[in-house]
Amino acid sequence: MWGVRAGSGLVLAVSCLLGGGAAVAAPAADGPSWSASPVPPEGAATDEARPFFYLEGPPGTVLKDTLALTNESGEPRTFRLRAADAYNTRDGGSAVRGEGRGEGAGKWLDLAQETVEVPPRTRAEVPLRVTVPDSAVPGDHPAAVVVSDGERSAGVRLHLRVSGPSLAALSVEDVSVHERADGAAGITYTLVNRGSTALRPRLAFRADGLFGQLTHRGARRLPLELLPGQRVTRHERWSDPPVADLAHVRLTVTAGGGARDQSTASYTAVPWGWGGGVLLVAVAGGVGWYLRGRRRGNGPGRAVTTTAQGGGTPQRGAGGVRGGGSEGEGSGGQHELTGAVT
Repeated sequence: MWGVRAGSGLVLAVSCLLGGGAAVAAPAADGPSWSASPVPPEGAATDEARPFFYLEGPPGTVLKDTLALTNESGEPRTFRLRAADAYNTRDGGSAVRGEGRGEGAGKWLDLAQETVEVPPRTRAEVPLRVTVPDSAVPGDHPAAVVVSDGERSAGVRLHLRVSGPSLAALSVEDVSVHERADGAAGITYTLVNRGSTALRPRLAFRADGLFGQLTHRGARRLPLELLPGQRVTRHERWSDPPVADLAHVRLTVTAGGGARDQSTASYTAVPWGWGGGVLLVAVAGGVGWYLRGRRRGNGPGRAVTTTAQGGGTPQRGAGGVRGGGSEGEGSGGQHELTGAVT
């Protein structure tokens, strides 16, 4: 689902195909009324429309394609067309910017006509052209063609890739864990695409308590496409948190191109008020004392290896340099950002 961001700040629903399928249709109450899509490949049947535009070229080139508008009704229809930048909404949805607010590929896209009248049961074709600036950064530049008949609107997506070395870089930030009224725990975190390619993130989750591992969930694909330069805040449900424990929660996100990041947060589960809290702190202190005693007991002939969770030397990757902080500070004690140039 795409949205049109109006000048007033309202979001109007605009249907758009994100993956497989044919035309983007705006149905009437008694069936399909009209549709918009890229023209079918040469020699293909008219019902084999492409689900979106895909154009690729180096900076300084002009790329061309054609939009097909099909009026399936028995009345003539007048369509208004415009180009728009695509972006992620705060919760991960996809939307297009309002008229006159384009800053990226929407400004590079020109349509041969802005208003088109299509007779009944007729298909009209509208050429379009994308002029890639000489200064364009290699990578993905999402846009869309927004089509409206005055009653309904549809967005036809444009995948524009500027040729050249691109960077896949992803970070997970602002991780926090909180109790929920239903007995579960909620995990809130923010994903940021710090590279130049669109990413489909995968999330892995692990929690460790005072006496060992509590939960481990392998990587699963998140239901979103994170566009370059965008940030999305998401919420996860931890259905089986501990009743009483000091938990160390770790989120790991990965995506294509070698993008990877990791961040941590702490969670204290105390079921009996102040008394339970005092008991839990005492237990934690006892465990810490025991571990310190074990370390002191290592003689000169035994090596002791420790891994810093925060502070120390920053980790360097292709996506940038990120130093650690103390545990619980910022988005977690351990935070490594890596990227890969493709």
